[in-house]
This record gives sequence, C-alpha cells and structure tokens, in this order.
Amino acid sequence: MNRVQSRSGIGFDVHRFSDLSDNRPLVLMGITIPFGSGLLGHSDADVMIHALIDAMLGAACLGDIGQLFPDSDPAYKNIASTKLLQQTVQSLHSKGWRVVHADVGLIGEQPKIGKYRDAMRERIAPILGISKDVLNVKATTTEKLGFIGRCEGLAAQAIVTIELHD
Repeated sequence: MNRVQSRSGIGFDVHRFSDLSDNRPLVLMGITIPFGSGLLGHSDADVMIHALIDAMLGAACLGDIGQLFPDSDPAYKNIASTKLLQQTVQSLHSKGWRVVHADVGLIGEQPKIGKYRDAMRERIAPILGISKDVLNVKATTTEKLGFIGRCEGLAAQAIVTIELHD
C-alpha cells in the first residue's frame, strides 16, 4: 500500500533597503527588478526566496535558513538565493520530500511586482520541480504603516506543501 505523507511549512523574512550609493540590485524570486535600491543582506537578500526556503525547511523539519546557510560563512557572501534554493531542494530530495505547492507573498509599498509575476514563477518553479501552475506569487502593502510602510525595507512570507511517498 502506497501512503502519501504531506506537511506544510511557513516562512518569513525581512530585509531593509540598501543605500542608493551601494548600487545593489533588487532581486525578488530570482528576477532583477528595476528599482532605486536593492536589499541589504549577506547573500543577494532575495527576501521572497528566503521566506520560501524557510517554509520548505520548516515543512521537512530541517531547521532554518540561518542554520543551513549562516551569514558568518564567507561562502554565502553575495550568493544568488536561487543557488541556496537549489541546495534546499536537494536537501529535501535526499530525505524523500518533494514540493507540491508553494505560495509566496511580498509585503511592501514599492516596487509593484505585477508585471514580473509570471517571470518569477517561470524562474522558480523549475528549481522547485513543480509546474508554475502550483506556485503562487502575490504582494500586499502595509497601508503605509511601520518600517515597510515608510519604504525602509521589504518582507515576505511563504507557505509550502511537501509530500513524502513510502
């Protein structure tokens, strides 16, 4: 008898914007978005992928992004978060888990990501090993409240469902 076990995990991440003089690109879901500044972080600071990674790790009970990719390790300095995502997928696969659904939301006043949504899904779905039809990308604001409302940074949240077949 084949039994399917499924689990869900949630992830959250936040990064502040860099100074304009830093010339850091803004990378969200592996796509460079034309914007005045990027996000500060040890890696490329792709806040959406970081939330996605934490959701995956949580679902598989494999810790969190800081344990797997510590910011004290120079190997991860300025690394593309898509590479971290690939390594996370490999970690899940080594335990028999497969992603079956993901929902990722950006929280911020700017930039607007509507015209990049399809490109984001097309970029990330193959890394996850899923169809872009089961990867949702969305955004919301904080109605100008708090540090996000003041455009000081961005946050993201994600939920992922994984399955293990025995």
